[in-house]
Amino acid sequence: MPHAVSRLRTARLARASKPFLARGGPRNARCEGCRLIPSHCMCALRPVTPGVNAGVCLVMADIEALKPSNTGWLIADVVADTFAFGWARTEVEPGLLALLADPQWQPYLVFPGEFVAAERVVTELPAIASVDGNNKHKAKRPLFVLLDATWPEARKMFRKSPYLNHLPVLSLQSEQLSRYKLRRSQRDEHFCTSEVAALCFALAGEAQVAETLEAYLDVFTNHYLKAKQQQPLDLEDAAHQRLRGLQTEATLLPSAGAA
Repeated sequence: MPHAVSRLRTARLARASKPFLARGGPRNARCEGCRLIPSHCMCALRPVTPGVNAGVCLVMADIEALKPSNTGWLIADVVADTFAFGWARTEVEPGLLALLADPQWQPYLVFPGEFVAAERVVTELPAIASVDGNNKHKAKRPLFVLLDATWPEARKMFRKSPYLNHLPVLSLQSEQLSRYKLRRSQRDEHFCTSEVAALCFALAGEAQVAETLEAYLDVFTNHYLKAKQQQPLDLEDAAHQRLRGLQTEATLLPSAGAA
């Protein structure tokens, strides 16, 4: 079944008045499952990550879901509870409002804390379970709300989305430099969407998911650039071996529902 970003892409294509042509990429037919040309398809490498507690809500700029280089797609490949909604200045999708109000989730808007009042900013997440006397309370599941767009677009979306103003803002504190090589920001501390999600999952204590997202991004970048440069793949390089190793580890982990 197509994931949320794939469905959003299909809906956006249906509204397009002319074909979308990816800038600078190959003009060949692309795989519907990974957006790469068939010779560099990576569908067989899609990771399996059972027992993920946190979820991701992608609020995507108008044509972001159409871009083959978009990394929100990778998050949806890895994390089953990934939701995707298109952004518009004058309206908001009812499904997005319903998701943000769902009592099973605690949404966090992921954005630099310097742009909001200090009382909205959080830098840590609560434990999955808290103990009050003899009672153990299960915390709500974290839902990371990511503005999937270029940095100028994301700032506009942040300012013009009043329905997000009540959410706590998760401000990531990382010294890690971005390794994303497909679309570069002028500032090294600006991460691509998949990198942001990996940092969020690490903060939530889900290291396996965070590492899988990092490794999957490296493999995707490898396939994308090799296709663009018309070069063959090396499926035994370090990036592919790391992803396979993480998948082997994932098969050995107990499921979230295990005692």
